[in-house]
Amino acid sequence: MAGTQKKRSFYGAAAILTVGTIIVKIIGALYKIPLTALLPDEAYGDFNGAYNIYTFFLTISTAGLPVALSKTVSETNTLGRYNQKERVFRVAFRAFLFMGIFSFLCMSLFSQQVASYGLKNDKAVYAVQALSLAVLCTCCCSAFRGYAQGHMNMVPTAVSQIIEALSKLFLGLALALAILHSSIQPDDLRERLSAVGALAGVSIGSVLSVLYLARNHFRTKRQERVRSDDVPDPDRDILSRLLKLAIPITLSSCTLSIVNLIDTNLVSGQLQSVFTAIQGGLTGVENSVMNIFPKAVEIFQKNVALAADPTLGVDPVLDSARGLYGIYSKTMSIYNLPFNLMVPLTACIIPGVSACIARKDRLGAKKVTESAMRISAMIALPCGFGLLALGGPIMNLLTLGKTDVEIAGPLLSILGIASIFVCIQVVAASILQANNIVNLPILTMIIGGVAKILVSYNLVGNPRIMIFGAPVGTLTCFTLVSVLNLAIIKRVVPHPPSYIKVFLKPLIASAVMGAAVWASHGLLSRFLSGSFVREAVATLGAILVGVVVYVLLILALKAISSDDLALMPKGEKIAKILHIQ
Repeated sequence: MAGTQKKRSFYGAAAILTVGTIIVKIIGALYKIPLTALLPDEAYGDFNGAYNIYTFFLTISTAGLPVALSKTVSETNTLGRYNQKERVFRVAFRAFLFMGIFSFLCMSLFSQQVASYGLKNDKAVYAVQALSLAVLCTCCCSAFRGYAQGHMNMVPTAVSQIIEALSKLFLGLALALAILHSSIQPDDLRERLSAVGALAGVSIGSVLSVLYLARNHFRTKRQERVRSDDVPDPDRDILSRLLKLAIPITLSSCTLSIVNLIDTNLVSGQLQSVFTAIQGGLTGVENSVMNIFPKAVEIFQKNVALAADPTLGVDPVLDSARGLYGIYSKTMSIYNLPFNLMVPLTACIIPGVSACIARKDRLGAKKVTESAMRISAMIALPCGFGLLALGGPIMNLLTLGKTDVEIAGPLLSILGIASIFVCIQVVAASILQANNIVNLPILTMIIGGVAKILVSYNLVGNPRIMIFGAPVGTLTCFTLVSVLNLAIIKRVVPHPPSYIKVFLKPLIASAVMGAAVWASHGLLSRFLSGSFVREAVATLGAILVGVVVYVLLILALKAISSDDLALMPKGEKIAKILHIQ
């Protein structure tokens, strides 16, 4: 009976986070869709570059500690050591606060150096400063979230994330729009400040979120009033155990953030090198680029013309690179959606599997692991194949026709396949961490990161390929990491999941769905071409066809079980209605 209750607790927690994440992503889409259309490509490049810096500092500060905190709280709560649990939280909170202050100072006082050397983009300095407060507040948020997740209580996490998302939507968009329509001169400065306004909504949301979480935490504490006579361990011992688990996880996650930061620096730098070569008129370079990638030359020539007016503040080389990187950044915001949907699963896998292992319930751990992997496959695979089939039409739809789809479309199609492997590797890494295998995911990510850097450096610096080399590097990285992580799970985890059972049916359904989406869009676009609205209808129609085809195939192939549906609200009722065992 206890095992069944724990199992339901895992599924219920996952369901809450899933619903919360879906709401957050819907709000995020309402934020990102107009933002990608609102901000010029160059400003969006600043926005994304600053966000990569923010993510790097946030990863250092919060990647491992929330996991260590939730795992430790889950274990101590299971053992009834309530005094120990409270001291663990206090020690962890002080560590979060220290790291938050450190990151805040780096992003605020040294923003110029961060933008110049970290992003190869001096014009992103204000965007970096706009996120300095967010990293401080989010560190504190992570302490409260980790504590609640250790109790399998995902409501505070879900609500706080919705608060942050609503702040981005209403305040971030309003500030960006107000700045774009202001009289700030020159135009280049106004556009850069519009990205700052969009990011300011993130910082304001983090302040509101930490206020909510703190109030919820102390209110819950007053209501519990649990008495216990256990003697907690010394602070030093607690911190040592937390760091022992947190540091490897942080290093693993930090490796990805460092790779992304290096990739941002590398892509921007290599693009500037190619544009510098074009500007210098090196023999054969410009003609080669015009023959293979004429859009890049068009962007450069446009900026050269604008640079003739010094009041506009345009740098042909830097702003041409910012433009291409901005288009790539807009595709990255779509590519990240499937990965973000993995967050509720990874947040529940570690405490859920850890609780099973603490009870020596290996079969229970296998069921939780296999169910989580299957749900991740059923989300990631259709998303990836859909982006592959409709890369250009989706970018045209989401940017309201304001981004060059000849560049953005192929970028998103490549990233669509990469998104599948991103999801697989993050879930696989969480499974390894839940089984106390924390060092091997670091090694696999380092291997993948090195491959990404090498591929991106060589391809982006090639004038025949340029920005198209960036998603190829991403695909190479995460394909390699996924394969290695899955191989490690099969080798070292007791009772590993069956990969054929997990992946085969969702893969078949997704491949057929991708073909149906591609064919239906081609058919619809013949009758609905000619205007943005008609093309948007064709794209939405193709997506609807894909959803219907995929759902029917999943049911026909019996790819989903009642345990999987338990991850969803009212999942048991849905299973009964659909007669799913």
